[in-house]
Amino acid sequence: MSQRLVKSALLAPELYFSASRSNGPGGQNVNKVSTKITLRFDVKNSLILDEEEKQRLIAKLKNRVTKDGVLVLSEQGSRSQLQNKEVVVAKFDELLEKAFEPDIIRKKTKRSKASKEKRMKSKRLTSEKKQWRQGM
Repeated sequence: MSQRLVKSALLAPELYFSASRSNGPGGQNVNKVSTKITLRFDVKNSLILDEEEKQRLIAKLKNRVTKDGVLVLSEQGSRSQLQNKEVVVAKFDELLEKAFEPDIIRKKTKRSKASKEKRMKSKRLTSEKKQWRQGM
């Protein structure tokens, strides 16, 4: 996989924004103004990402990607359409960063001799305690 940093600025031509009515704060403003922003990014048909990157994105963000391979994010926390758009783009950047982070390979470790002995001692004490209780 390429080591480039993918940002929304590179993918901007492929991002699709839509506005709809929000159910957030705003009183009557909520009923009149479309402040909720939904960002859609077609991962499967992206011309900028290569196949490996597409597969990685779909696998890592499977809960946010539709069956058609479209990543959907929305924001409605603010009364301002512009602020919501900025927040959703920041979310998108963060998700991409996390998705393209290299996986950490787990190194297997052995228990130390002292920890094994401590565990066995604890088990022995518990066993003795239960036997002592039965003897009463």
